[in-house]
Amino acid sequence: MENKEIIEKWIVDYLDYYIRANEVETRWRGPVVGIADAEDPLYKELKTIIDSTHALPSDIVPEARSVIAFFIPFSEEIANSNIPGEESSREWDYAYIETNNMISALSTHLYEKITEYGYKASNLPPTYNYDQKTLKSDWSHRSSAYIAGIGTFGINNMIITEKGCCGRFGSVITDWKLQPTERPQEEYCLYKREGICGSCVSSCVNDAFKIRDGAVTYDRYKCNEQIYDKIIPQWPIGPGDTCGKCMCGVPCSLENPSERLK
Repeated sequence: MENKEIIEKWIVDYLDYYIRANEVETRWRGPVVGIADAEDPLYKELKTIIDSTHALPSDIVPEARSVIAFFIPFSEEIANSNIPGEESSREWDYAYIETNNMISALSTHLYEKITEYGYKASNLPPTYNYDQKTLKSDWSHRSSAYIAGIGTFGINNMIITEKGCCGRFGSVITDWKLQPTERPQEEYCLYKREGICGSCVSSCVNDAFKIRDGAVTYDRYKCNEQIYDKIIPQWPIGPGDTCGKCMCGVPCSLENPSERLK
């Protein structure tokens, strides 16, 4: 069994265990896993693309050699529940909160498994060093997912994977040398690829995206406003501080829509 297959099995087995061991409502589809070279030049570019404070893998794990990125996709029922209305559905809120908790536990599990093999590893939360003013994080799991070949960015700034974009990402940095996953050669986003669709833009309920003369602009503050400048549902398991409307009821919700063009 190759190293990537070993890691995939660790993740799949842990998901099964987590569901059995915890009272969670959320159901997940099988994960998508990719490997990035920790010295991939794209990591240095993130300091310009995202923020100068964005960490390099070696800032978190000295002598880092690989980054394991994974996507945990929500079930179809959860994605469909969040289509109607201006505020996120209860099912979507629960999935967001429960998946964040699960990813925290999964990251710890992967840290333990990797260190058992004699390597160093990170143990990062789903959101790392988030700045409330800039609305940016010092480590982007989504960007690592892109670098690791899991998928490509849609015009809604979400990563579209072979299982869509409705779900959550995580990543683990390690000094274990793993074979990097090849990145897709073509865009998964229909708008970027063929200039068609744009459904995610019209699905945004707070006008955070605009298309002008073929160019897409994104206002992260209007996006954040939709999440926080309203009454946030206080569920028994935590606050429902999420939205996700641009991901639901669109061609890339649950699959790679570019497959339809073949």
